[in-house]
Amino acid sequence: MSVVASYVYKDGKRVREAPLTDEGLRLKPGEYLWIGLYEPTSEEFEALVRRFRLHPLAVEDALAAHQMPKIEVYGGELFIVARTAQKADDAIWYGETHVFVGPRYVITIRHGSARAHTQLRAQLEASPLQLKHGADFILHGVLDFIVDAYVPIVDDIEDSVLEMEQRALDSFLSRADLKRLFQLRRELLKFSRVLGPMEEVANKLQSLDLPCIDREVRPYFRDVADHVRRVSSRAAVLRDILSSVFEVSNLLEQQRQGVITRKLAAWAAILATPTAVAGIYGMNFEHMPELRWTYGYPAVMGLIFAICLGLYITFKRTKWL
Repeated sequence: MSVVASYVYKDGKRVREAPLTDEGLRLKPGEYLWIGLYEPTSEEFEALVRRFRLHPLAVEDALAAHQMPKIEVYGGELFIVARTAQKADDAIWYGETHVFVGPRYVITIRHGSARAHTQLRAQLEASPLQLKHGADFILHGVLDFIVDAYVPIVDDIEDSVLEMEQRALDSFLSRADLKRLFQLRRELLKFSRVLGPMEEVANKLQSLDLPCIDREVRPYFRDVADHVRRVSSRAAVLRDILSSVFEVSNLLEQQRQGVITRKLAAWAAILATPTAVAGIYGMNFEHMPELRWTYGYPAVMGLIFAICLGLYITFKRTKWL
């Protein structure tokens, strides 16, 4: 069964469990429902559709589970889509949480998210003064629970980015490092595509006059929007840092190649002197100076050594060697 938890609340306190039957879903004055589902089938969801007359378009989206964050108004009912995220194996895995909010009910449906709302429900039940606000405060708690999970993700990516930045400065990035750099950049880009709509959802909840959202609860959604905005800002900074790391790596590689080229040119210039002298005396002309001179060979070798030493000292001073 996909039902994780289903309880009736009144005055901020849990009253009883609510099985998904016509009798179990019947509410008394002042009561409201919070039902949590995990990847329900259409048959399992049918009882809730009939009981609360959920809009067909919202039901279709909730069962399809391929939506970006958004908020829709269907009469006196709200339908919110939020994207969950968790990091594993250097990749960010995404899920979805769909929330139906009515005057006397909240229905949360999770798809692909391993983080259950059990701990969240316990935290909210520990604050009856706030939980008595009803469905809108539960909606805030769910969104805040989802957004709080974004922070460890960006923290972990930030550590990886700073480590790669230091490695690029200390040595040269290998092919594996460059592959990881582009993977992190790609993950941050995908993450940003989620953060933008999530921030828009939170902004609408805090600023628009929406059904089922009391004015007293709106400031709580401002806090959610601020959290998303900070994570989005950090993600943008990390993308810029990764671009800078790649550019610095290229500059250092070009500098290294330039140093190697200068060294090769310097050694080529030094070796050109003995090569030229040896080439001249290897021409086998009959009449050449110093051929019959007793000190010709040591004189020529001394000249070659002196020229090569002078070139070596010159290149050392100019840091070509």
